[in-house]
Amino acid sequence: MLSESFPFAEPENGRWNCMKQIAKDNEELDRRFDEGEDIHDLINISEAKITRPGKKVHISLDIGEELLREIDRIRAVIGVDRSALIKVWLHERVQEEAQRNTN
Repeated sequence: MLSESFPFAEPENGRWNCMKQIAKDNEELDRRFDEGEDIHDLINISEAKITRPGKKVHISLDIGEELLREIDRIRAVIGVDRSALIKVWLHERVQEEAQRNTN
């Protein structure tokens, strides 16, 4: 039977049900996306929040050479530019601190 070979269920009315199984958590959704699965129909865009970072400001940061080399090694492995990596790390840390302070 064809339905045994494909991840579809055949309802009683004879029409194919191509609904994807909903991800159990964010980690599963991330994994499925990383594996190349089309996840557009798993996302409810109507409930999405758009966050705008606001006006960008320029900062200067003095750090040690060894720390800079370590950052550059990491960014080379994951293929992003140095400032993007540092911005992501700063954002993640600020979110952690904000969450810690609300508990």
